[in-house]
Amino acid sequence: MTTTAAQSVVVIVDMQQGVVPGCFDADGVANRAAALVDRARVQSVPVVWVMHDPVGVGTPAWDLVAPLKWIDGEAVVRKSYRDSFAETSLRETLDQLGATRLVIAGAQSDYCIRTTTQRAAIEGYDVTLVGDAHTTEDAQWGGVAVAGAQIVAHTNMYFAGLRYPGQRFGVATHSDVEF
Repeated sequence: MTTTAAQSVVVIVDMQQGVVPGCFDADGVANRAAALVDRARVQSVPVVWVMHDPVGVGTPAWDLVAPLKWIDGEAVVRKSYRDSFAETSLRETLDQLGATRLVIAGAQSDYCIRTTTQRAAIEGYDVTLVGDAHTTEDAQWGGVAVAGAQIVAHTNMYFAGLRYPGQRFGVATHSDVEF
């Protein structure tokens, strides 16, 4: 899947100190997401930071995990729900950037990542999920334990099979993403 830099936007979701600690391969995911962001910047691909408001604006929990850093001029979208589009400025921000394709990475694979990638598809964007740059915590449902690594793998599997008419979706490693 290849598109022009003006059409692609990297969206990093919830990679905050109040969200990421305790997640599967947290340091590795943060490093791979940072490498993706660095490559995007070198290629003049816009980066949008989606930040989970309930962790506390102005507190250390709000800040990005190292080595991630936003720079002046990059959009920051504040959200309160799993869906990064719900009651946020994300759609308007992406429209201003001329986005037609989103490259998505970040935290809480089973919640914010899966919901945001699905919503992006519904909104008409082509989407690449960065399969080695999203993470989540171990979980339990109905007495069944599910490891974070399993949730990440399942999210990648789910998204790799997503189909909508006239749209393109895929899962790629951070180093294989083409802008």
